[in-house]
Amino acid sequence: MKPLDIPVVVSGTFGELRSNHFHSGLDLKTNGEEGLPVYAAASGRVSRIKVAHGGYGKAIYLLHPNGYTTVYAHLQKFAPEIEAYVKKRQYAKESYEIELFPKSESLKVNKGDIIAFSGNTGGSSGPHLHFEIRDSKSRPMNPLSFGIEVEDTRKPIVNSVWAYSLNENSHVNQQQEPYRLTLTQKGDGTFKAENITAYGTIGFGISTVDKQDLAQNHNGVYKVSAQVNGQEHLELEMNRFSFAETRYINRLIDYKYYKQNRSRISKLFVAPNNPLTVFKKKVNNGYVDVKDSLSYLYSVSIQDFNNNTTIIEVPILGKNTDTITKWEPFETSDLAKANENYVYTSGIVDLLIPKGSLYQDTYLDLNVNGETAELHNDHTPLHKNMTIVFDVSRYKDEDKKNLYIGRIGHKDKVYYTKTTKKENRFSTRTRTFGKYSLFTDTQKPTIVPINVSNKKWISQASHLKIKINDAQTGIKSYRGTINGKFILMEYDYKTGMLVYDFSDNVTIAAENNFKLVVFDNVGNRATFETTFYRKP
Repeated sequence: MKPLDIPVVVSGTFGELRSNHFHSGLDLKTNGEEGLPVYAAASGRVSRIKVAHGGYGKAIYLLHPNGYTTVYAHLQKFAPEIEAYVKKRQYAKESYEIELFPKSESLKVNKGDIIAFSGNTGGSSGPHLHFEIRDSKSRPMNPLSFGIEVEDTRKPIVNSVWAYSLNENSHVNQQQEPYRLTLTQKGDGTFKAENITAYGTIGFGISTVDKQDLAQNHNGVYKVSAQVNGQEHLELEMNRFSFAETRYINRLIDYKYYKQNRSRISKLFVAPNNPLTVFKKKVNNGYVDVKDSLSYLYSVSIQDFNNNTTIIEVPILGKNTDTITKWEPFETSDLAKANENYVYTSGIVDLLIPKGSLYQDTYLDLNVNGETAELHNDHTPLHKNMTIVFDVSRYKDEDKKNLYIGRIGHKDKVYYTKTTKKENRFSTRTRTFGKYSLFTDTQKPTIVPINVSNKKWISQASHLKIKINDAQTGIKSYRGTINGKFILMEYDYKTGMLVYDFSDNVTIAAENNFKLVVFDNVGNRATFETTFYRKP
């Protein structure tokens, strides 16, 4: 059964292209509200519960007798029995963030039981329920294959189609740079591309989205297939994948184009070092070998799960010529090979890129000026973390405490990167090329009381609310107490709000001393204390 008792409206489809991953479930709209009942899709038991500030926020995992697992995420709270189970352990650990694996007999559920209430916790950008179905090997599967129906009579939308020259001798319309095709829609709804001339090994890419009937969200499509002269050539289907492969999305898309234009083009050819299992057919790995004086018809079929289909036809004439505009190769003295470790040393900054981090051999643009290291650019994806090390021996010990490594982004905005400090070597691990430098943070976090003030009564309030923020390196930890006893405060990093629920029944007297201690990521500490009155 579906996990919500309202019409199914989808804001995110299975396999949808996201940053560094495929979407592993369905995002189900909740009418812009929180607190809707969430139902167990099938009978089973609670096998895992995770509560985190980011990611899935509050999430519950149900293991079913057939070995499948259903996942329900971004929850506001759990059903009463489960909520009590979780809070007892949060208080014992004195931590809001927690991960639990209940014993097999402790939390059983039947199909249709209320297990939680929908919310907006974690990395959610608005109220919704993220719902997954995973097989016995923890691979996410398309929930639409299990009978969840979505109203959808619309054909997928084509944003753009591109042709790529894939070796030094190939070309499209006498050039080697990626070429955007001009499309014309025919009376039957089929798109016809301009006639192109080409030669050698080429490939195609497509930017496409799908809209369902009840929402305007630009969602992912279900299947893309390609034919050459009527013969099946490539098929990509979003039915199942593994979490181990999901980051290879950066090999599927034209990553450079995405970083420059914020639009994802799916390449309809399988480049080297692309093990994605979402490719179901791949003749010649999707490459098209165009020979001189021969004609070809390349066609693309895009489908959503309800079989609404958009077709694109690309006529190709093979034509070899010497008068082509060639791409300009980018070469430096720093060549990092994909299957080897790469080490760069400048004196102040060291860089290690482990083998398997790059998808192909890459010339790197590296420059260190003082304490600022320009490490290539973010148009090149990294599959594994590289390690950046700064020598900080010139700093006094007392100054090192507030020192951290930051990435300099757009308009020189500085982003804290987790910094490991070992004597005179500070390091960070990251999968983002770019500009990095050393920065100092001496500002303690800010604490702003929302509904509590000194010597005031708050007997009518159901919650105690405090807003915290750290503008430079971010909040690392916090701890609240009332009359010296730990209280569980839920932190929403998106709003900076800390909330304690008085129904937790931590001992309250008429006069109560509240204390909150907050640390940022370099150890700056802020403390807030106040006395409030409340009827016991």
